[in-house]
Amino acid sequence: MASKATSGGLIAENRRAKFDYFLEDPIEAGIMLLGTEVKSLRNGRANIAESYAAVENNAIVLINADIPPYAGGNRFNHEPRRPRKLLLKSKQIDKLIGAVQREGRTIIPTKLYWNEKGLAKLELCLAKGKKLHDKREASAERDWQRDKARLLKDHG
Repeated sequence: MASKATSGGLIAENRRAKFDYFLEDPIEAGIMLLGTEVKSLRNGRANIAESYAAVENNAIVLINADIPPYAGGNRFNHEPRRPRKLLLKSKQIDKLIGAVQREGRTIIPTKLYWNEKGLAKLELCLAKGKKLHDKREASAERDWQRDKARLLKDHG
């Protein structure tokens, strides 16, 4: 049985993705990891902020995700930014490939976490890039929500 620290916990989150992209259609995917990568993730160390998923040989691969080398690892330690194959069902792969090729979408990882069974999972979203005016609008909306909450707290 997985311990409380390792199951259901968030390892890394791509908070910048909500600001830079319109996110749609979240999909949970497994990741093919090496032993030292799993141990490094159990220490809570990973960065998916600059990563994305790409299509290679009819499979989806996570590119540029940083999992630092495990401190207790030896000469067989993993490469920090190696491409990692994502484990998806064939229907999901076909859907993602179609969206990327036909609609020009990008596949962005938003969360890396432990599921209930203690397995590392990655949440992927199909994304469409925001223009500068969309980013300004999102920022203004966020500021307004913050100010509104502050006013309601003070006077409500």
